[in-house]
Amino acid sequence: MKVDYRIAQLADLDTVYQFAEARLKVEIPDDMERMIQIWNSRFRKESLEHYLKLGWSFIAEDDSQNCLGYFLGQPLLFVEGHTQTLWIEDVQAQSPEISAELIEISYKLSRDKHFQKVILSPTAQVFLETKNIKHQPSLPTIWCKTTK
Repeated sequence: MKVDYRIAQLADLDTVYQFAEARLKVEIPDDMERMIQIWNSRFRKESLEHYLKLGWSFIAEDDSQNCLGYFLGQPLLFVEGHTQTLWIEDVQAQSPEISAELIEISYKLSRDKHFQKVILSPTAQVFLETKNIKHQPSLPTIWCKTTK
């Protein structure tokens, strides 16, 4: 199967959402429980609108333009002493191979655009190792919730 990778556009919102929702449906078959999970997900529609407008997210598609995976990314300026960092909010894919390709794209995109760092979820470690991309844990941080 041939897989094409391209920059995700705002027009891809429904496609990406439906892909992620279908994957979640396998994990959570109950409609009500799944809806609650979607409200707190990284792929909820407001999040997709934000990320897809920025031009730093990618989508993987087959020949029929069916979504096979995606990552949501945005640049962060002046984080931990680095001028430019690419934050990867979410990576989902139909297969581990597509996940690895998407993660490699985020890395290569950052290198190409002279970013100093890419921040990924710890679950990306196995895919980074598959692609032989050097990585290290980030500095420990703490966070404070500012809403109730």
